[in-house]
Amino acid sequence: MRTGYLGKEHRGCLSGPPGELDTQFLARCRICAPCWIHLLSFTSRGSGSEGWAQPRGGSTSACRHGASCAYLAAALDSALSWACSERTGSRCRVLQCAGEENWVDSRTIYVGHKEPPLGAEAYIPQRYPDNRIVSSKYTFWNFIPKNLFEQFRRIANFYFLIIFLVQLIIDTPTSPVTSGLPLFFVITVTAIKQGYEDWLRHKADNAMNQCPVHFIQHGKLVRKQSRKLRVGDIVMVKEDETFPCDLIFLSSNRGDGTCHVTTASLDGESSHKTHYAVQDTKGFHTEEDIDALHATIECEQPQPDLYKFVGRINVYNDLSDPVVRPLGSENLLLRGATLKNTERIFGVAIYTGMETKMALNYQSKSQKRSAVEKSMNVFLIVYLCILISKALVNTILKYVWQSEPFRDEPWYNQKTEAERQRNLFLRAFTDFLAFMVLFNYIIPVSMYVTVEMQKFLGSYFITWDEDMFDEDTGEGPLVNTSDLNEELGQVEYIFTDKTGTLTENNMAFKECCVEGHVYVPHAICNGQVLPDSTGIDMIDSSPGVSSREREELFFRALCLCHTVQVKDEDHVDGPRKSPDSGKSCVYISSSPDEVALVEGVQRLGFTYLRLKDSYMEILNRDGDIERFELLEVLSFDSVRRRMSVIVRSTTGEIYLFCKGADSSIFPRVIEGKVDQIRSRVERNAVEGLRTLCVAYKRLVPEEYEGVCGLLQAAKVALQDREKKLAEAYEQIEKDLILLGATAVEDRLQEKAADTIEALQKAGIKVWVLTGDKMETAAATCYACRLFRRGTQLLELTTKRIEEQSLHDVLFELSKTVLRCSGSLTRDHFSGLSTDMHDYGLIIDGAALSLIMKPREDGSSANYRELFLDICRNCSAVLCCRMAPLQKAQIVKLIKFSKEHPITLAIGDGANDVSMILEAHVGIGVIGKEGRQAARNSDYAIPKFKHLKKMLLVHGHFYYIRISELVQYFFYKNVCFIFPQFLYQFFCGFSQQTLYDTAYLTLYNISFTSLPILLYSLMEQHVGVDMLKRDPSLYRDIAKNALLRWRVFIYWTFLGLFDALVFFFGAYFMFENTTVTSNGQMFGNWTFGTLVFTVMVFTVTLKLALDTHYWTWINHFVIWGSLLFYVIFSLLWGGIIWPFLSYQRMYYVFLHMLSCGPAWLGIILLITVSLLPDVLKKVLCRQLWPTATERTQNMQRPDGSPELAPPASLQSPGALCPRPAAALHSATSRKVPRVLWRSEEYTVLLPARASPVTVAVPESWRDTPT
Repeated sequence: MRTGYLGKEHRGCLSGPPGELDTQFLARCRICAPCWIHLLSFTSRGSGSEGWAQPRGGSTSACRHGASCAYLAAALDSALSWACSERTGSRCRVLQCAGEENWVDSRTIYVGHKEPPLGAEAYIPQRYPDNRIVSSKYTFWNFIPKNLFEQFRRIANFYFLIIFLVQLIIDTPTSPVTSGLPLFFVITVTAIKQGYEDWLRHKADNAMNQCPVHFIQHGKLVRKQSRKLRVGDIVMVKEDETFPCDLIFLSSNRGDGTCHVTTASLDGESSHKTHYAVQDTKGFHTEEDIDALHATIECEQPQPDLYKFVGRINVYNDLSDPVVRPLGSENLLLRGATLKNTERIFGVAIYTGMETKMALNYQSKSQKRSAVEKSMNVFLIVYLCILISKALVNTILKYVWQSEPFRDEPWYNQKTEAERQRNLFLRAFTDFLAFMVLFNYIIPVSMYVTVEMQKFLGSYFITWDEDMFDEDTGEGPLVNTSDLNEELGQVEYIFTDKTGTLTENNMAFKECCVEGHVYVPHAICNGQVLPDSTGIDMIDSSPGVSSREREELFFRALCLCHTVQVKDEDHVDGPRKSPDSGKSCVYISSSPDEVALVEGVQRLGFTYLRLKDSYMEILNRDGDIERFELLEVLSFDSVRRRMSVIVRSTTGEIYLFCKGADSSIFPRVIEGKVDQIRSRVERNAVEGLRTLCVAYKRLVPEEYEGVCGLLQAAKVALQDREKKLAEAYEQIEKDLILLGATAVEDRLQEKAADTIEALQKAGIKVWVLTGDKMETAAATCYACRLFRRGTQLLELTTKRIEEQSLHDVLFELSKTVLRCSGSLTRDHFSGLSTDMHDYGLIIDGAALSLIMKPREDGSSANYRELFLDICRNCSAVLCCRMAPLQKAQIVKLIKFSKEHPITLAIGDGANDVSMILEAHVGIGVIGKEGRQAARNSDYAIPKFKHLKKMLLVHGHFYYIRISELVQYFFYKNVCFIFPQFLYQFFCGFSQQTLYDTAYLTLYNISFTSLPILLYSLMEQHVGVDMLKRDPSLYRDIAKNALLRWRVFIYWTFLGLFDALVFFFGAYFMFENTTVTSNGQMFGNWTFGTLVFTVMVFTVTLKLALDTHYWTWINHFVIWGSLLFYVIFSLLWGGIIWPFLSYQRMYYVFLHMLSCGPAWLGIILLITVSLLPDVLKKVLCRQLWPTATERTQNMQRPDGSPELAPPASLQSPGALCPRPAAALHSATSRKVPRVLWRSEEYTVLLPARASPVTVAVPESWRDTPT
């Protein structure tokens, strides 16, 4: 329901007397017949589209019951929407009053469930969901069918289900158990894993839904469970409690009607945010006062945007008309946020349960699939084609073989008449299915469950890594999905945010420039006030008397133009004490920049004290307290890139103070020393400092009244409120007088430069995507070694495009970077060569928009391809002035380019979520901006420096392990099933199985499963220290190197060769030969057991040969698996099992082992099978070694490197020689390496020079190199 005029679409509903409409409708409207007739006289048919015309008796005419026409119209507006939807089955399009024309998604909340006063508006009870949160996927009743449906959507599971059903339906050579048991094992393990995860979600939901909540009922405080909250309930929340649902803030214990909130679990912002109570309810401090409140709230329907809310509240007092106040995001307290620095608040529930903004942001992310999984599916299709070919060939050959009558019907196996009359095509199809069943084990269904277990268990190695634990924050790495572990070893592009990711997001005030004069407070460092300094340093001459007024006005502007709140000493651990005021306080704000500015100006003599009763108090240089009435706050947003406040001094003067980015302030300035300040801003930006400009203007009372009217009209609008506010701000923030500028430093994170350098050496391209200005971002890129001294910067910016056309700029840049492409000998990914030209590209958001914008012919592909060609030949790219959506566009552009590279995005704030979700791998930094990025990412790390080990070590290991797992599974299944295929040529294609049913069932489940699982969890083909020391090893596995077709074909042919050796070796060795002492011959089951024994030992020993990192667990599992096979075979063939209908394996294994030739044959065949792979490895390692193999050769036989690992350098007194290659590199570049220690550092000089130990001053120890 809305308070507005009736739309013209409903006027036809009003034609005719009241009796023509259902009385139920009138009752729902709560309008009597006289009011209805009065409303009919109010209607004006055929008027314009704006809704009703003005009433005949004036705009506030009322019926005899005293209800104003506007409210009656509003009541009918909602009721008719309901009535018409009942008749037509669809919702009518309703028009509101001017300014609200298309706003239809709305709801009305009755505060405290109280009906509005009689005649004010219709009371229409609405049903809303309760406050239960449901994040679980299954229930007790739907778990089995739903889980089975999801599992059988996987093609491998569905395939084996079909094979199992075929075995049940037709006569096949193998028992249904051989397919059913492995399938049952896979389905069961997966179901248990998913069921356990869902049980944990149920447990978390129950804990959240059953937590106690205090709410007001009949003037008293009542406690009940959170899930029982309803829309309209008035809730009380105490300090440090989380809000149980989305609330409209009514009042708090603070006199100014404010409260402080942290929303780290929602949007990642860990700093305090200030919210404001409704003006007319902030004085209600007791339960009785709140319970007496009579109000309704009209607001938009639930939507997931955390930063947007539009509504208004109608407060009914003794007056006939209600007081209408606008509601925005500053009045909304979100579920999941935590109350801070406020004793208690009262709020009314407007969104509950799954309609809260937090729940609406629960939606699952799009499923990401790794390159390894895609390769697995392709290989699976290849093997499926091989399977079908095998079955088809055997079916054809069977009927060719049986074309001779004596072969089709031997004397001992005559067919019945029914079998002779059976349809030939039906018999052939049945035989084809039987062969499919016989050879179906070439498709490794157990590979999928092994891969899932490997990913799930392997993900714990990241969370357990102590090197990636940050002691300062107490945070360790998080794994939100284990499906992409191996993708960490395939990254080709990294897109990183700057602020908070490469930098610390810890602001320190450096200087300010007022009227061309520069002030440097020398006693503030890293946000901490040093107690032994109170003055300021003047870089140039002191300002004259004429500039003194502007100087003080500038300092007052910094004290007043912000949203900083003051927290008292008794709420703070270790408060900062203002030396000027003697007042102990700490500043809190949602922006660390604002806190740094307020603390900085405090060192310059002006101290912000507090905001009380809409008055801001500051302490000036003379020790006098100045009070300014806060009239309006024009909030900061990322589009305007500025904020303003309007204040009134005690003398009655009205000021508008505005601060923002230079690009946002300079165009609106009409007076001031623009050139001097601009040059200082540019100089600070080049040094990597964050700059803001400050301006002001005086407002006369008449002008202020116009401003108030403009803002009020925009604030109460329910439709397009943001747009109208932006237009109002644009009109107000103009004709400013420039005062000065500030500079704030955001320091580079520890080891950020080393990390980027290592990633570039690994062949990974690093792009920086930031919203900062170009000069600031470029300075940061130089500091973190993304750009080097010899890097030639290419600019693709708006400024250059204004001078030349986009087409000309792109072709000029393309000509520049491609000039040397024909003679490039270096790897263009690294950008580290000193003898080749190094290019770095800088592009801004506006230029990117032009590149992405479709051209007049409807295509933008040409510009995009040209842009991509330029980027490919640049060692690094910096994208500045980027909006969050543009960050995602950049990632998507590279992601879907013709090379399809693997991309990784890393960021720490809510504005990075879009690119994190877009990239193949998304990593969130658990930083000062909270957990929004970390929650939406695939992985989370405490600091940017941890990315180095995550990719170069963990990613490398994950990819090596899982690629070996995939290739090994296909290899061992070729070894397993190809002898079965060959056996058909010797048994008349009768579908006779070579192996016993138990061997068919347990081969992939028991005999060969654990060794490869342990290998895929623990293998380290190169030591951890070596991987960190030599990032170039990462290139050996780039572009899915170990799962390419060449490697896949090698493994397949190796399996075919081994299968041929197993089968024909056993066949020729024992053909027409007596192998037992009593002269008995081997039968077919003994032959099959011999082949199977050689195969199990060969595939297991093949894995042992591939293992480089041996532990007792490897030994136990590998030799234990072989021992288990032997023991099982002895038991299986040594006992007559009563539950079996056949005893064909009785004494077979013992009979085989009782003869010497069988032992000799087993040993000989195993050796011959393994020999080609061993020779290939030896020859390739000696003749064409890879970088990884050269590194392995440098290691000692026991696996330890010849050179001491960097870990030994952690002890203060130890000195360690560097690798020869590293020393040679240092000599050629003549760049000394510095290894920091706690008390001293060691400078490693070029060859033949001794290490020199130098004492480090205390203040240098945290300084990055």
